[in-house]
Amino acid sequence: MSENEQLYLREFTPADFDDLCLILQDKETMYTYESAFSEEKVNAWLNWNLTSYQENGFGLWAIIDQKKQHFIGQCGIVYSDVEAESLLEIGYLVNKRYRNQGYATSASQLCISYAKNELKAEKICSIIRDTNLSSRMVAEKNGMTIVKEFDKDYSGLPVRHFVYSIDLTN
Repeated sequence: MSENEQLYLREFTPADFDDLCLILQDKETMYTYESAFSEEKVNAWLNWNLTSYQENGFGLWAIIDQKKQHFIGQCGIVYSDVEAESLLEIGYLVNKRYRNQGYATSASQLCISYAKNELKAEKICSIIRDTNLSSRMVAEKNGMTIVKEFDKDYSGLPVRHFVYSIDLTN
C-alpha cells in the first residue's frame, strides 16, 4: 500500500482478528460508535474490509509501525453515505496504547496522497463525531475543514457529526 518513515499501511488478513479486537472491543476507543464490538461484529468488520478490497480496490488498512512492526490500528478509505450522498472518506482508529504519537495523522496523510494520486479523487472527507476532539485535530492538521454538520442515528439517539473535507485538485 503506502508507507513513510514512521509506518506503513497494508491490507488486513484474517490473522489480524485479535489485533482488531484490541481496538474494536475497547469501550474507551469505541465511544464514538456508542459501544464496543462483539466478536461477531469484529469478524463482520474484517470481512467488510476484505470485500471492499475486492470491490473497490481499497478499504481500511492495518497501520504497522516501521521499526517495531507492531499493529497500531487501522486507517484507510471507504465510501460513506451522508444524507443520501456517497462520500469518499478517510477513517482511522488507533489502539489507545499508541495514541498521541502521530500515527493517525501520518496514516491519514498517506491516504490523502493515495486518494489524490491513485484514485484521482477531487476531494476526500472524514466524518467525525462532534465530541471526538482528537480526531477533529487530526483532520485539521491534514488541512481539512468542516463543510457539513448532520445527526447520525445511534439506536434512536441523534448524535452530531461533522464532515471535514479537503479539495485534492490543487
